Amino acid sequence: MRLDKFLAHHLGISRTIVNKELKAKKVTVDGEIIKSGAYQLSPEQLVEYDGYEIIPITQNRYFMLNKPQGYVCSTDDPDHPTILYFIDEPMSEKLHAAGRLDLDTTGLVLLTDDGQWSHRITSPKHHCEKVYQVTVEHPLTDNLIEIFHNGIQLKSEKTLTKPAKLTIIDEYHAELTISEGRYHQVKRMFAAVNNHVTALHRKQIGNIILDVPEGEYRPLTEDEIKSFCK
Repeated sequence: MRLDKFLAHHLGISRTIVNKELKAKKVTVDGEIIKSGAYQLSPEQLVEYDGYEIIPITQNRYFMLNKPQGYVCSTDDPDHPTILYFIDEPMSEKLHAAGRLDLDTTGLVLLTDDGQWSHRITSPKHHCEKVYQVTVEHPLTDNLIEIFHNGIQLKSEKTLTKPAKLTIIDEYHAELTISEGRYHQVKRMFAAVNNHVTALHRKQIGNIILDVPEGEYRPLTEDEIKSFCK
């Protein structure tokens, strides 16, 4: 691969800027300063930029993050900080969330640069289950279990929600499992039964269970990654 192409990809900058950095003698290959972007790079060579080693990104990446309140799941937002604040990885801006959470919703976010893999999670036809811990304003009643199971008519929607499993923990706390990803779905489902969600936390997507502290992340295991490839 040409050196300028390698640098542009891994540093996230244009080739014009890359060539300026090369001329400024900021790039070395195996310890030797290289000023030509046309230099042909082999996979085993060590590339350093401004004294820091550039680790080649050769495979797709998969992470779980425990998202705090106040962060958006997009990679760029002019008004709010994004979840990439927590991700200390090369080219983190190439990652995207496989199923977003609202600004005030906390919990499990899956991040990847594998578009096909994330599609298996977000596409309605795959019926990927998500589990939420819900806190509500008004007391919960047992009849809601059947109502959620039968499907709920959301405002401005043509079809009922798919069957959802509601487990009531106490009067103001429940666990809800859904297999869709409609806009603000959980909040709208409770609003449709005259209740208001005051706190929402996602704890599980498919077979992947959140197990890192708030604001922290980790790579997914091979088994976790493959669980969405069936």
